[in-house]
Amino acid sequence: MNDFNDRGPRQNNRGPRRDMGPREMHKATCSDCGEECEVPFKPTEGKPVYCRECFGKRRTF
Repeated sequence: MNDFNDRGPRQNNRGPRRDMGPREMHKATCSDCGEECEVPFKPTEGKPVYCRECFGKRRTF
């Protein structure tokens, strides 16, 4: 019987990490500071996008 916390080959809740090469980056403008940045997803119109620094400031753990 497997241990309750044993998830087998999965390393985290997002599933196994696959090396799929470099990520496609998309240019965006940060909704907080207005600086140009690059994000690993295609920004959706009407939704805020934050640069790395502003995103880190907004995290509330």
